[in-house]
Amino acid sequence: MMATEQTLSFESAYARLEQILEKMNSGKASLEDSLKLYEEADRLINWCSKQLTDAEKKIEVLVKNREGEVVIGEEGLPSTQPFTAQAHLNRTFT
Repeated sequence: MMATEQTLSFESAYARLEQILEKMNSGKASLEDSLKLYEEADRLINWCSKQLTDAEKKIEVLVKNREGEVVIGEEGLPSTQPFTAQAHLNRTFT
């Protein structure tokens, strides 16, 4: 039985996913074991996805002007905005 997701680090959950994939691809797991592994992998994937989404919400991106200089706000601090993968892609390709 795997440790609960709350006790895992992202890295250990990802490593466990790799172990599951390797075992399932080996062809040596029985159907019953494969189903259990699949269910565990599904839980781990969902947990890892949530961890990544939560981390993304905490990241802020420095706002830069067209010359690539960081925009300084009225408080004298760099201007930031929340990070989203889509917004980052839009800025990268525009």
